[in-house]
Amino acid sequence: MLKWSAGLVAALVLCTIVYVAVWGKDLLRVATGSVSRALCAAAFVSGVDPDRLYAEEERPQLRGLDRFLRYTIDRERREVRATIAGAFRSRAVYRPGIGCLVMHGDDVPEAAGLPPPAFADAFADQNVVEPTAPALRRALEDAFAEPEPTYRRNTKAFVVLHDGKLIAERYAPGYGPDTPIWAHSISKSLTNALIGILVRQGKLRVDAAAALPEWRPADDPRRAVTIEELLRMTSGLPFDDNDDVINHLTRMLFLERDLGAYAAGVPLEHPPGTTWNYSNVGFLVLSRLIRDAAGHSAVDTGTFVRRELFAPLGMRTATLDCDAAGTPIGSSNSYASARDWARFGELYLDDGVVDGRRLLPEGWVAFSRSQTLNTGYGAGFWTNLVDGTVAGWSAPWGMPTLPKDMFYARGALGQYIVIVPSERLVVVRLGLGYGGVEKAIAQIITALHAQAAVD
Repeated sequence: MLKWSAGLVAALVLCTIVYVAVWGKDLLRVATGSVSRALCAAAFVSGVDPDRLYAEEERPQLRGLDRFLRYTIDRERREVRATIAGAFRSRAVYRPGIGCLVMHGDDVPEAAGLPPPAFADAFADQNVVEPTAPALRRALEDAFAEPEPTYRRNTKAFVVLHDGKLIAERYAPGYGPDTPIWAHSISKSLTNALIGILVRQGKLRVDAAAALPEWRPADDPRRAVTIEELLRMTSGLPFDDNDDVINHLTRMLFLERDLGAYAAGVPLEHPPGTTWNYSNVGFLVLSRLIRDAAGHSAVDTGTFVRRELFAPLGMRTATLDCDAAGTPIGSSNSYASARDWARFGELYLDDGVVDGRRLLPEGWVAFSRSQTLNTGYGAGFWTNLVDGTVAGWSAPWGMPTLPKDMFYARGALGQYIVIVPSERLVVVRLGLGYGGVEKAIAQIITALHAQAAVD
């Protein structure tokens, strides 16, 4: 019996070693990569407590691995290291203005980064704007409420911009008007703006093929994929934001040095223009086009983004991560304060014009919010045109209680920039959990109507 038990234990140990060596290695590297990058951004981009962010954002995703994970934050070197059981090491390094980089091998980051922004903040007054109307106060209170302790919303910031005026905002402890917060897939809407700027400058055309060198062979079906199809997620690239721990998204973000090159190597699943698939890979292809137009390096890319978009909008807190090859991670890795994201939303509310200057081509906003196939997606933005749920997610396409002309940027863990043209309204909600956004915005619209009736 002892011999049998010892043999069984030995077999289990051997199987575990084989699993980790063959299949589990990448999973554990993704885990340490995610933690090191997220905590690097918390400490050096957002300036929030990294230990608290780990507890609220990263630990729930580790599925028990947190018992073996350890991390260290080196504030002098501005880097974070993470390990699991002393192995599967990951290191993320902060570079000013171009974000945190997950290191691979002997990579050396561009130490200089960018200098501090020289342009003015769009909102000079840093005092928190308290709503004057009781109904607005109740809406913000509801946005921060925790009605279900098991599924916490963890709202961190909520900002209301009405007809260009900041009328209400609220922040969680440790956050404030100038705290940059990870926006996740709101970054795709940022990429939409950068592509729009290049279109306005005559450097790109939405109806033209993306024309990556890897896609140019005559027998490659990807040579026909257009920039519009990438923006609309109808390129034929696979759905890559599922619950699998290792998928194109996680492999690209945490296991690859050159994200754009990886994206260029992903094959199509469908003929271009025929099927909608949520595609982070597609937005990395667009990001590579932005990099190539900006000058190839991370500093060149960061300088272009700051000069052409952040500076005109006064988004002083904004950062868009770049990878080791200089490609902006325009699928998922951008940061800005809720106020700055509201300013970004106002650009789309005002048809791509800011302070009398046209940043986006005429008609770009209408293009961005127009329906794609039979979905509730536009081109880098979500719409409110379709009821039902997104296939593969069981998440709603839109917000049915809000006006039909509403469109919005959306990111994981409940990041929203909601734009309601008929109400001249922009609402930004940032946090670490879902829930309460649609109800709060409906309350805000009701409060604004009531105030207008009194006035």
